[in-house]
This record gives sequence, structure tokens and C-alpha cells, in this order.
Amino acid sequence: MVKVWYMDNDTTSDQRLEHHRNPPEYLSLDELVQKTGVEYYSLNVESYTTDGVLEQIKKERGYTYEDEITCSEKCLANYEEKLKSFYTEHLHTDEEIRLVIEGSGYFDVRDGVDQWIRIAVFPGDLIIIPSGIYHRFTLDSNNYIRAKRFFVGEPVWLPYNRPADDMSCRKEYVDKLQKGFVSVN
Repeated sequence: MVKVWYMDNDTTSDQRLEHHRNPPEYLSLDELVQKTGVEYYSLNVESYTTDGVLEQIKKERGYTYEDEITCSEKCLANYEEKLKSFYTEHLHTDEEIRLVIEGSGYFDVRDGVDQWIRIAVFPGDLIIIPSGIYHRFTLDSNNYIRAKRFFVGEPVWLPYNRPADDMSCRKEYVDKLQKGFVSVN
């Protein structure tokens, strides 16, 4: 199951390490939603294709396109370059939705006062990162993740590196952040 915590400020050591503050400062899933708008669902990886839970989420949110990505040194062309680009702080004009099927990794998101929150994801974790939030992704020390990606319509792959504060999706996100997010699960 997903784990969430505030990250330390160590930018010199391996990004694939946990990077806990000292002492560690964990967040609940409700706090994650309230501070960032990131949503979380727990799915059963053994039955998600047949139990109807994922189909209901897709229907409610309008996800009509999906694909799968495997990130590992063996499976990803230009592995080092791709990891570097995934870890560059950016935002998207659409939600970023990932369902972990195998392996594990970290999604890092910024809270309302610009602190990094690390979200450790494992098989069965589905997270929805809102449009307009600054975020990044990295593998953990296992160096492997296989995940489903979902989109509304045709996928939009463009990351907009920080700063992108003048983009309408960023302005809309900041407005929602200031008004406060509500836990939906």
C-alpha cells in the first residue's frame, strides 16, 4: 500500500533512496488529498481486470485511452536519459494517472508551501496527480516498475518544466489549492 512522507532537502544523494526527514514526517491519505489534491485508490492486482473497480473509476473520470509502461534498465530505451527527464520537476495540462502492476517507485509532488512530498507506490496503487501540480517521478532502489497509464481522449505527453506558473492549468490548480481540496475516497 502507498506510503507518503515529507522529503528531506538532500539533493546530493541517490534520488532512488527514501529521503525521509529526521525524524520522519508521514502523511495520511486524507492529508495528501488536502495538501495536494492527489487522489489514491487501492486496487487488487489479481482481479482489477475483472472486479469492476477500475472500470467504474475509468467511467466516472472519463478515461478512454490506456497503455502500459515498463521502466527498467532492460526495458526502457535511453534509460538514464529517461529517468533524468522523469525526475525533472514539471507539470502537465492533464491529470497523470498511474496504476502500478509490478515493482515500485516514487512520485514526488509539491504542497502549497512548496515542500516536496514523496509518494511510494506499489502493486495495486492507483494515483491521480492533478493537472497543474509540480511533480516528478523516479524509480526506487529496485529499479523496476510496470504501470498502466490512463487518459481522457488521446494522450498528451508534454511535460512543462518549472517555471510554468503562467499556464492556465497551473493557475487553476493553485486556485483549487488555496480553496482547499476535499478527500473523495
